[in-house]
Amino acid sequence: MTSKQKKDWSKHPRVSVTGEKKLPAHGKITTEMEERRNSRSHIPFFPRGFYFNTQATNDSIRHFADGTGDTNPLFNDQEYAKKTKYGNIIAPGSYLYTIQWVVPGSGMPGVHAWYSGGDWEWYRPIFAGDDFKPMGILRDVEVKQGRMAGGGQIYIDYDEGVYLNQRGEIVGKELHHTVWVDRGSSGSAGKYRKIEKPTYTKEDWIKILEAYDNEEIRGSDPRWWEDIQVGDKVGPMIKGPLTVRDEIAWLMGAGSPFFRADKIEYEWEYRHPKALEYVEEMGEADVPELVHIFDAYARAIGVERAYDYGSQRMSWLCMFFTNWMGDDAFLWKMSGDLRAFNQMGDVTTFEGKVVKKYIEEGKCCVDIEAWAKNQRDEWSMPPNPATVILPSKEYGPVVYPS
Repeated sequence: MTSKQKKDWSKHPRVSVTGEKKLPAHGKITTEMEERRNSRSHIPFFPRGFYFNTQATNDSIRHFADGTGDTNPLFNDQEYAKKTKYGNIIAPGSYLYTIQWVVPGSGMPGVHAWYSGGDWEWYRPIFAGDDFKPMGILRDVEVKQGRMAGGGQIYIDYDEGVYLNQRGEIVGKELHHTVWVDRGSSGSAGKYRKIEKPTYTKEDWIKILEAYDNEEIRGSDPRWWEDIQVGDKVGPMIKGPLTVRDEIAWLMGAGSPFFRADKIEYEWEYRHPKALEYVEEMGEADVPELVHIFDAYARAIGVERAYDYGSQRMSWLCMFFTNWMGDDAFLWKMSGDLRAFNQMGDVTTFEGKVVKKYIEEGKCCVDIEAWAKNQRDEWSMPPNPATVILPSKEYGPVVYPS
């Protein structure tokens, strides 16, 4: 048995927070951080660890679908899926979030960040049994003035995640957007304070439940390219009212960037002492991901209540398209821009319309503009483009992008 180097546990961040010296309440973006981040730009690399899944399986795909409230049998019913052209369960494109969500290595320890959207392209279906190896590329950083930073600077970090399967094929890629803000600036900004938690009457609940009941899942009934007209409506599809239960269900299917247990967690904190967030209201420090579970952690960064995961909302957007297009179609491109924080109690309604219909290199395409609003009529996601490849009565089945 090999000996291991003994750690100096007196330097563990949890020792500091329970002793005379508390953790620093806020992290700051420094010039050194910016230089370290920029020095790694545009250099492809393979992350050292894995995020959650490394292989798509019948079970992991079903867990992911359950975590997004997706009842499409193509993703969770093997007997149904055997009768489709795929011959087995496949995964929605957003399943790739479980392989790798954001690209690690941006080099901003102790600074609060949130995923604010992305631009996806997919090239092949994701089959049960596929193994994945993600590749990361840090792209550009944009500096802006933002209300969430109390009028100070916010950093929008653009990174690219590329997902390769066991055959070396690029199954999909996403240019994702991450907002970095000094924790002190975001906590003092209070942009989202004093938004009361919504309440719903009996009549409201009947409307919500009827909207769920009316959700269209096209499924095995092909949506032919010839039958589509510019101006056709897509949706609506509803999500919410958002609860902590929804967030836990999401984590059960999609995994977590920070939640670890016992020894694994404390050793990780020892290696990353700036990762913890000290919340004065609760008198404790823990991982910043708790902004999705506890209101006090959200208030520490200026948001009134706990809120959803950005990848969760993007996965709902993906579900919005896969519901509409049917089993035989293929979602090629999808962009999403997350605006208002989707807080506990909020309802999100997705809608869209067809804006273009065309044939490109044998692919029968329709472009869709889609958006989402909450019950306050605020943009949860403003209008953004997507492209779906549909089967054609004249030109035949879907041609996948190269």
